[in-house]
Formats: sequence, C-alpha cells, structure tokens
Amino acid sequence: MRVVLGARAAMSAARAIAGVVTALYLAAEGFSGLELGVLFVCVTLATALMSSAIGLLSDRLGRKPFLVAVPLLAAGAALLFAEVRAPAALFVGASIGSFGRGAGAGGGNVGPYQPAESALVAERVPAERRADAFGRLAFVSSVGSLLGSLLATLARAHPHVSPAVAIADYRPAFLAAAALAALAGLLALRLSGPGPEALGRQGRTALRWPRRSWPALWRFWVTNGVNGFAIGMLGPFVSYWLYRRYGAGPGAIGVLFAVVNVGSLVSTLAAAGIGRRIGTVRAIVAVRALSGVLLVPMVLAPSFLLAGAFYLARMLLQRVGLPLRQSFTQDNADPAERASLAALSNLPAQATMAGSQALAGYLFDEVSLAAPFELSALFQCANAALYALLFTWRPPRPAGDGPAGQEAPDEAASPPPLAEPL
Repeated sequence: MRVVLGARAAMSAARAIAGVVTALYLAAEGFSGLELGVLFVCVTLATALMSSAIGLLSDRLGRKPFLVAVPLLAAGAALLFAEVRAPAALFVGASIGSFGRGAGAGGGNVGPYQPAESALVAERVPAERRADAFGRLAFVSSVGSLLGSLLATLARAHPHVSPAVAIADYRPAFLAAAALAALAGLLALRLSGPGPEALGRQGRTALRWPRRSWPALWRFWVTNGVNGFAIGMLGPFVSYWLYRRYGAGPGAIGVLFAVVNVGSLVSTLAAAGIGRRIGTVRAIVAVRALSGVLLVPMVLAPSFLLAGAFYLARMLLQRVGLPLRQSFTQDNADPAERASLAALSNLPAQATMAGSQALAGYLFDEVSLAAPFELSALFQCANAALYALLFTWRPPRPAGDGPAGQEAPDEAASPPPLAEPL
C-alpha cells in the first residue's frame, strides 16, 4: 500500500498539471472549442480501449506491468507536448497520456490503469477496511493534485501570444508533469508480483467475460453511462471555461485548484465514516445529486471568486463519493474478476463521455458558455436517481471475498440488501 500510495500521489500531481494547462495551451495554439471537444473525444476513446484491455488482462497477468507502463506512457506524452506543435502529434500525445481526463482539481482518476490499481488495493486490504483504504488513496491523490496545481503555475502564459511563444511558456509545466509521471512508474517497480488470490485458479492467459459479476455490472453500466455524459460536458473544460468566462490564466486557475485540493484532504478521509453512518448507497446518491445542483450557481456566478467558491463546495462533495464508489464496485466483484469489473463498468461512460465532449465543444462555440455545464447538472441529478433505484431496489448480491471463481448465486433469488434502504 505504501508503494501504491506514493505512485498515486506522483501520478495525480502529473495529471493535475495536465488538467490545468492542456486546454489552455491548445487554445493558445489556436484550437477552437469544437476542436478541443474532438481532441477530448479521441482521448476518451483511447482511454476506454486501454482501460478495458488493462482490466481484462490484469486479471490474467497481474497488476504490476500496467502500473509501471501506463505512467511511463503519460511521461512520454508530456514530453511530446513540451517539444512538438504539430496538431497530429498533439492528438496522439493526448490520447496515449489521457490528457484532458478530468480537471486539475481532480486527480482521483489517474488514467486507464486504475482498474488494475483498484483491484490490487482490494486484494491486499480486508473487506471491512476497503473504504478506509480507498479514502487514503483519494487523500494522497488530493495531496498530489495540490502539488500539481501549484506546479501548473510554471506555465508563464501571456494573453494573445503567438503559438510559437505559447510552447515556450507552457514547456516547464509539461516537463514537470513528465518527471512526476515517470516517478510514478518507477515507484511501481517496487511492487511484488501478483499472489494467488489475485489471479484465481483458472488459466492466467485466457480472457473471460466477468459473468459472475454480471448482476452488478449491468447496473453500473446504466448509472455510469448517464454519469459519463455529465462528466464529458464538464471535466475536460473547467480550465477552458474559467479562461473564456473570466479571463483567468494558468496561475489563477492553478491557485484555485490548489485551494480545492487542500479542502479535499478532509473530505477524502471522512468518506469511509460518512458511508458507515448513513449507508454507502445513500452517501453516493446524495453526493451526486448535490454536485449536480451546485453547477447551476457556479455557471451563473458573476465573478471568478464566487464561481471558485461554488466549485470548491462541489469538489468537496465529489471527493466524498470517490472512495465510496471505488470500494462499492470492488465489494460487488467476484475476487477473480475485480479488475475486469472495474474496467468494464466504466465502458458505457467512455462512450457517452466521448459524445458529450464533442457536443460541449459545439455548445461553447455556438450557443453559450453556460449551456454545457447546465446540461451536465441535469444528467448528474438523473444519475443520482438511477443509482438510488438500481442499488436499493433489488440490489445485486455482494460477490464477497470467497474463493476466486466460486459461482455466484442466481440473481433471481432474493438477495439480502447490499446497502441500507434510502
């Protein structure tokens, strides 16, 4: 866990830098809102392919290879952004590095290797302590994001500069992101190999559909599909929106995201206790609903400071839900299918996210700066309602921590409640 925590902090710092400066740099290079949306679609599709493959393969081959290789790919992508201006190269770099996935105040999602990371944590931590472990993972992610948000101020951007000057202004920030991502990959080299509990008793090379986790998987598909549409409208565009709406540069945005990450340190550690007190499903539903509602006053705020205050409140809530969702997903997975479930459960979200990112870029250019975020608020509230419905009414039977590969009971049987009723 110490190795995983250290690698997560370094990777979150790298992704926080990219989250602040990527959209701003591309805008300085002349990308329109629609072109940014198309680039983020490419990033989302590449990430979906990588995360699905990693989820399936790491259940067969182990977690370590992906926890080493993916951060090194991100480091290479950051180096590409630091030195190359060709649009085709920037599209490729953003795709392999998952740039544009989340904002600099995020960091919870560290890229396509997350299914392998989540499965590794679930295997090494007792079931009753998983929410605490994922809370600590989110905590160090906030620490890393805080560092990355501050390092994003290395980008000394000036308004209305030429593209040739922009790359020099943003190069130090991308080099810092490359160094931190490489550090995450090197730290993962210290991980021990997969134990027998990770891979089960069946063959380690055959790919299998996670059919024992299907009762939970289809529910995650429905809820995550709706949530993906909301995230696509919001996550990659926060920096861009603050720049267009208030004229904020990377320095001001980096400081805002740093404040958000400081506040999130408490939220992430409190998540497990909140889940135990009011119930995991109830906590997740409340967080998602309130996060959606807070988007409305944020986009209507007349000043950068007021918008930042609403964004801070929203992110404090969002960080409570993150470790609870990760733990909840692993609790519903068969031990032999943990990474597969973590990856495939997000597959519909990748598809809807891709479509909504292109739509958001068009809306920014042709409708208004507020329209994408208002639609995001609507879909996040709808997602909260669906989550309550599908995981409270006839919830799936928990897969538990029995022997890997043990057949799950028929879902038609009446399972015990997985979470407290709403």
